[in-house]
Amino acid sequence: MLRTLNIENIAVIEKAQIEFNSGLNVLTGETGAGKSIVVDSINAILGERTSRELVRNGADYAFVSAFFEDIPNNVVNKLNELGLKNEDDNSLLLTRKITSAGKSVCKVNGCSATVSMLKEIGHQLVNIHGQHDSQALLNPDMHYSFIDMLFDNQSFILDYKNSFHKLLTVRRKLKALTSDEEDKDRNLEILNYQIKELEDVEIVIGEKDELLKKKSIIENSESLLRVLNNSLNALSGDDEFSGASLLISSSENEFSSLQNVSDSIKVISSKLSNISEEIEEVKDLITSEISALDFDENERENVEERLDLLFKLGMKYGETEEEMISFLDDAKKKRDSILYNDEELEKLNAEYDECYEEVVELASKLSDYRKEIAKQFEKSVKEQLVFLDMPKIEFIVDFQKGNLASNGFDKIEFLISTNPGEPPKPLSKIASGGELSRIMLAIKNIIAHNDTIGTLIFDEIDTGVSGRASRKIGLKLKSLSKDTQVITVTHSAQIASVADVQFLIQKDFENNKAYTKVTPLDFEGRKMELARIMGGLEITDSLLQSAEELLLSQEDM
Repeated sequence: MLRTLNIENIAVIEKAQIEFNSGLNVLTGETGAGKSIVVDSINAILGERTSRELVRNGADYAFVSAFFEDIPNNVVNKLNELGLKNEDDNSLLLTRKITSAGKSVCKVNGCSATVSMLKEIGHQLVNIHGQHDSQALLNPDMHYSFIDMLFDNQSFILDYKNSFHKLLTVRRKLKALTSDEEDKDRNLEILNYQIKELEDVEIVIGEKDELLKKKSIIENSESLLRVLNNSLNALSGDDEFSGASLLISSSENEFSSLQNVSDSIKVISSKLSNISEEIEEVKDLITSEISALDFDENERENVEERLDLLFKLGMKYGETEEEMISFLDDAKKKRDSILYNDEELEKLNAEYDECYEEVVELASKLSDYRKEIAKQFEKSVKEQLVFLDMPKIEFIVDFQKGNLASNGFDKIEFLISTNPGEPPKPLSKIASGGELSRIMLAIKNIIAHNDTIGTLIFDEIDTGVSGRASRKIGLKLKSLSKDTQVITVTHSAQIASVADVQFLIQKDFENNKAYTKVTPLDFEGRKMELARIMGGLEITDSLLQSAEELLLSQEDM
């Protein structure tokens, strides 16, 4: 349930903290005081669409946080599915910051989240039913869901959905196989071309890297050969010039004949001898490198042609050899699938017929079970509506057979007749706003035990309803709040009087600015507020007495 709601800089609310009760929580206040802003704030924290217009004038941002206690297992599972943190005590903190530029920053239990994540979680935490928010009742496509919520055995629905999903899978495979012959021939022609092109190349993993290395050596070999030959000539000499080897050798011979002159001459002679030997070693190394660089010019062309071919194939079938080989394998499988299409088609047709029979059988069982539930549902709704001052109403769950869909073949629609003798008609055709609100409240009371939503919000459910009916609505809200938390915005003293907690929404003006504050009321505060609701401009002693009697009468409930 929703325990704490914090609001900052939203419309006329500068700052407010609301501590909700587990039972029936009522928000009252004068028209325009800001009651709807509280509901808008809850919508925002549930991931609904907002705009920067929501940010209080002059503020840089708006902020809402909602703290929930005892979240149900389906919400825990959703958190795990979204990869979000779940607290050990099953509490949940949602926050949303909306900047004046319209950007949202959302967090779930302190972890960053998206608005869509908030929405997925929010749909399983709170259900908001507004005065003009009766889409579920006005949309016949959603009526089956109210019946399904009353199922004691959900295996009927699960078995059907699994079987229907299997049928769709087989049908998709059939559709892919039964494309026209022209498409088959064209696809086969393309696949044969691709397979031949890749097989002719005989791709080897790692070949491209080896070719690139070889190309690099070839491209650098001419420059390297020139440097090596120049160095060898410098050392060995030619017909015109004596090389370093000969010059050093000559000097060595001359100094050798003078070794006995002095020790220093002897040292010079020795060093020249060493240099001469090293030069000979260098000459041998250079000669060896020149021999190793011997290559055929045709090899250069072959390497470049092969690399060019692999590059072109890579543009079509995958950059790496592994990707091209994988493409070849897939192409062969697709070709086999087309070539053996008839055999596979026969097998799939038999599987489809079997799946279809199973789906029809399960849909029939699901329909029969729904009809049993619907009989009791009709009776319960009528009883609820009689209590809510709609004694003449006829409520019927109409079943028609439609096409197989994810929820069966039932076309279910709620029909009502508001006057005796009139034929039942769809809700959307004849139900007023007040009637829709009461019908929704009746249904919510019936499904409350099976509904996993922990918090229900009714925004001005009493609109268009008389005082006597308002009291009945209040009693139903009170009854509903025993199974689930209820928060309601109301202008009715009869509804407000049965609340477990009542909050007053007040607008004040200071320095030409409007400020709205939310205050929990004690007994005296509630008495004053109920008197205001009942009497309007002037609060008299008789109104205060009536308000007190109204409050005291609820203590025995």
